[in-house]
Amino acid sequence: MSETEDYSTPLAVPTFTQRLRRLLGSSVEHDLRPSAAPLEEVGALEPVLKEEHEQQWRDRAATLRARAAGGEPLDNLLPETFALVREVSRRLLGLRPYDMQLLGGIGLHRGRVVQMQTGEGKTLAAVAPAVLNALGGRGVHVLTVNDYLARRDAAWMGPVYESLGLTVGVVQEGMSITERREAYGCDVTYLTAREAGFDHLRGFLALAPGELVHRPFHFAIVDEADSILIDEARIPLVIAGGEESAARGLERLAGLARQFEQDREFETDEYERNISLSAEGARRAEAALECNNLYEEEQAELLAALTNALHAEHFLRRDVDYIVREGKVELVDEFTGRVAERRQWPHGLQAAIEAKEGLRRNPEGRILGSITMQHFLQRYPRLSGMTATASSSAEELKKVYGLEVLVVPTHHPLIRVDHPDKVFTHLEAKERALIDEIATVRAAGRPVLVGTASVAESERLAEKLREQGIACRVLNAKNDEEEAAVVAEAGAPGAVTISTNMAGRGTDIRLGGRDGAHRDEVTALGGLYVIGTNRHESLRVDMQLRGRAGRQGDPGSSRFFVSLEDELIERFGVKNLIPEKRRPERQDAPLASRVVNREIDRAQRIIDGQNVDTRRSLWKYAHVIETQRRYLQEWRQAVLTGEEAPDLLTERCHEKWERLAPHVGPDVLDDVERQLTLLVTDRCWSDYLAEMTRVRDGIHLASLGSKDPYTEFHREAREAFPQLLERIDAEIAATFEQVTVTADGVDWAAEGLLGPSSTWTYLVTDQPFKTGLFGAMAARPAAGIYAAAIFGPIMAVAVIYRAWRLRRRSKAGVHRKRT
Repeated sequence: MSETEDYSTPLAVPTFTQRLRRLLGSSVEHDLRPSAAPLEEVGALEPVLKEEHEQQWRDRAATLRARAAGGEPLDNLLPETFALVREVSRRLLGLRPYDMQLLGGIGLHRGRVVQMQTGEGKTLAAVAPAVLNALGGRGVHVLTVNDYLARRDAAWMGPVYESLGLTVGVVQEGMSITERREAYGCDVTYLTAREAGFDHLRGFLALAPGELVHRPFHFAIVDEADSILIDEARIPLVIAGGEESAARGLERLAGLARQFEQDREFETDEYERNISLSAEGARRAEAALECNNLYEEEQAELLAALTNALHAEHFLRRDVDYIVREGKVELVDEFTGRVAERRQWPHGLQAAIEAKEGLRRNPEGRILGSITMQHFLQRYPRLSGMTATASSSAEELKKVYGLEVLVVPTHHPLIRVDHPDKVFTHLEAKERALIDEIATVRAAGRPVLVGTASVAESERLAEKLREQGIACRVLNAKNDEEEAAVVAEAGAPGAVTISTNMAGRGTDIRLGGRDGAHRDEVTALGGLYVIGTNRHESLRVDMQLRGRAGRQGDPGSSRFFVSLEDELIERFGVKNLIPEKRRPERQDAPLASRVVNREIDRAQRIIDGQNVDTRRSLWKYAHVIETQRRYLQEWRQAVLTGEEAPDLLTERCHEKWERLAPHVGPDVLDDVERQLTLLVTDRCWSDYLAEMTRVRDGIHLASLGSKDPYTEFHREAREAFPQLLERIDAEIAATFEQVTVTADGVDWAAEGLLGPSSTWTYLVTDQPFKTGLFGAMAARPAAGIYAAAIFGPIMAVAVIYRAWRLRRRSKAGVHRKRT
């Protein structure tokens, strides 16, 4: 990197096509000229700051903080702040942010999702906008994808912040409340979006002000924004209490499911997302489980458990969808290939997997609170992000978060060569060609990174390579703690690295190895060669893999090897998209058909569109509940901090209140009412979430009456919420009449009102009527008339089951009040 940079070349002008798309409403911006003026001011200050010493930096920073605290617009402070960060970084870190990084920083400050290619230094680019927005003392969060990157980046960039008089903190899993509060109190805090979200949820359960760790949200910079804002948007954050599961006999059901055959005893929809017993399967299950009719009301939970067992046995695969490590089932994130920390499948499916694997079953727990990543991130008044692949999701980012994408060119021209896919008719031919390609490239001394679709595939390919005498290192969810070390050597001469999609994502592959000693040798050979063994559902994930090569103007190349027997191709019926006359016969050589390549690309776009619909569906259902949660949380927070007094018991429980007041004192009673209000609110909200989940799961029945399920769900939720508020008041009064109050207050644990809690994330069925029968009815309501005639008994079972669950819950509520 050059010591100085002459900013005399005008910024690139957008092409005619880019301008036209922008005029037509595109959310992707390529024109950087609006940032030229502040960038020139930064450049003009650079010679001045080079002559100053450290104390002068601190004095300048103190003056900037005073101006920000006084209300001066941050845009006025941007040039001097960015220039300070550039000079401090140069001296303390040996890294001088170049102009493209500063342009990215300006975009972040202005609330954009900045697209910068892999290796362009996004970590350093985020420092200047973080400093600028921290000047006012309101705090900035830099949200990363994992604890390692949060810890690394805070330590790496920390000297820059500290030299400018700012504090920097980091939040990690397992930290105490005190440690978390201290970290959030810093001017800049590095942490995962998941930890920030969990702490937000824990605040909803706090029983004392000292248990709160967040201060009011201000500004967040989201690293790997496509992963957090898009991919993780499907996965709500959940806080749950550790209750034992009532499910029994799951091992027996797992054994039965193992014996069942698809298309004989059970059937699925075309994408294998929904599963149902056939008539023969129902008869066999009834005989094995010794029940007369599996579809009777009292067998509803047994039927659900059997369905989970079938799904676990036949469609969730070890070392693909999950791994077993240290006696626990750990889910593998499909987008990153990493273990998805503290994530579970809901509604008994996690327990079914544990039974399948013969493991000790962990409690599923009672859901106490939940929030989608989308809604949590919208809590920040100001939000921005950075990633290498945002353009393809620009429309979704704009609609959901109100964020536009700013494309920042590379500091050096991108010279990576992206070769067209090699497509084969069958898997064996693809794997033979793949091994031959790896062997040829390795023999020339060039490093190879092979991205696989699953843990199982990475290990299978590595074993075949070793059988051929080709040494390689494997990086997957089973050894993710070795990621940094493996990636550091992936660019060494002749290195062969087999990885799931986890490669990269915050760790660059340096040509020539860890210290770059053989850089010239690897560069002369063509740089890193990236090979993808499958197309992923998301084009962005494929682009992330390609982006491992060709960083900062380095040479490199990429190619995908695909077969028509790959899971993605078969599961989504790509073969059926190819015209019958063009469908190739089985052959060992790669296909030379543009039609086949075109249809694979088309299938990927279709799948991407389905995933967008999935996230939109989840958001629509969650939005009304989130609005209600915010209302309740604000009221609960006011009660917690004493800003609002409940004043319910003096009216509804006047007799007991007056009887106790002379003995325990009004302060004790006020504290009891506050604590009771918080505890009952939490319990009733948990019940409400469970009820709304049941409503959502059954809402597809609305389509039979030509009604929109979303509209019906929102109507039911709006009608149910006032009843929730009334129930909270009623239960506060009823519980107060039952508890024993002394001068020390109430022993809440002895009264059974406290319980342990643990947190995790889990996958949800976020498209309740998207596929299969209900999908057809939702798309064409008239089809419901015919479906009702054919599938009437199934509908009846669904209605009966829902009514039974509601009755059972109602009886349980009456019993709880009586006791």
